[in-house]
Amino acid sequence: MSKKISLGVTITIALIAMAVTFSLTMVVSMNMFNSTVSSVKSKERQYNKLAEIDRFVRANEYFSINEDTLNDTLAAGYMLGINDKYARYYTAKAYSERLAVESGKLTGIGVAVVNDPSSGYGRITRLYNNSPASEAGLQVGGFITAIGDLSTKSMTDTASLTSALLGEEGTTTTITYLTPDRQEQTVDLVHSNYRTTTVSSQMIGDTCGYVRIDAFSSSTASEFRSAVDNLLNQGAASFIFDVRDNTGENLNAALVCADYCVPSGVIAQQEDKDGNVTLLRMSDENEVTVPMVVLVNGSTADGAELFANALRKMNNATIVGTRTAGKGVVMSDAQSFSDGSAAYITIGLLLDNEGQSWNDLGLAPDVDATLSADEQNAYYDYTVDTDPQITKALNTAKVLSGQN
Repeated sequence: MSKKISLGVTITIALIAMAVTFSLTMVVSMNMFNSTVSSVKSKERQYNKLAEIDRFVRANEYFSINEDTLNDTLAAGYMLGINDKYARYYTAKAYSERLAVESGKLTGIGVAVVNDPSSGYGRITRLYNNSPASEAGLQVGGFITAIGDLSTKSMTDTASLTSALLGEEGTTTTITYLTPDRQEQTVDLVHSNYRTTTVSSQMIGDTCGYVRIDAFSSSTASEFRSAVDNLLNQGAASFIFDVRDNTGENLNAALVCADYCVPSGVIAQQEDKDGNVTLLRMSDENEVTVPMVVLVNGSTADGAELFANALRKMNNATIVGTRTAGKGVVMSDAQSFSDGSAAYITIGLLLDNEGQSWNDLGLAPDVDATLSADEQNAYYDYTVDTDPQITKALNTAKVLSGQN
């Protein structure tokens, strides 16, 4: 037999529920308030410190201050101080150049250059068709020793070398050029538009398809597919995918290329700071079914490491070379700012198909191909036919395909 609950009991229960709700709301509100106050105080300390420094400098500095340079340097310093070693700030000019490199549409003299380890100068590793450099007779293996009055020895990375050789269409730059046989020339070159590619390929050892991927960019996936299909049509019984010195910035391009070479399944995942894991890409069915070798070195990073690891774990590819860089993170899309500058930060950890990370560890090769000191110094002198690491990769490919 049901009993009626008195009005007083009902009111009491309601008041208790309201009190509990109010208490919980107050706890949440106080936590949010404390967090906000802490954030405000932190920002206040940050701004106060900068204001103190700024007052001191402007009151006493002998040299004039370039406000644009100061703002860019402050922004770059902020990125250096956030405990994210991969975070990067780009000035408006640097970001514009990065976008141009990513698209493969550049305005400059038409060469790819690297810092030569033996001389310290900028070494030409590729000439692009219909470019000022190719028309002027510059050669792969030659050196750019100065751009204007500035020695290229002072440019410590490939990005700064590339930037110094870019410019507005129709403007002229003067370079000091050393031919491969060490004849010095002064050359005036007019900047013009040219297109770059990231993939080159050829048959080696009669039946092995060699595919070099210099970088992963917006055009790489289509270039890669075309190169692979072309070599398969030529009778490639195995492949060498060379991703040495490939820093793998465009993760999506690396995923698409890997997708073409691996069977159905998860290729990669992302883990955020709270431990949540999301899928980055699934593969349906691999198009490349012949034995594969991936050639790597200590500068193989990020998306290039993902590519090598996916082929090894999902399609039994053999990795030849040396331990890779160990950059296994997911970077944000570019955050552009009102002045045209931009920044990238790390937003997650990159995981393979098994949920494993190689970040800070790198990938150990299955077949070691460490270069001696002399071989390392001659690294850019080698051709596909004389490169000792490619030779070791070719021998490995022959064994995998039953030709050795």
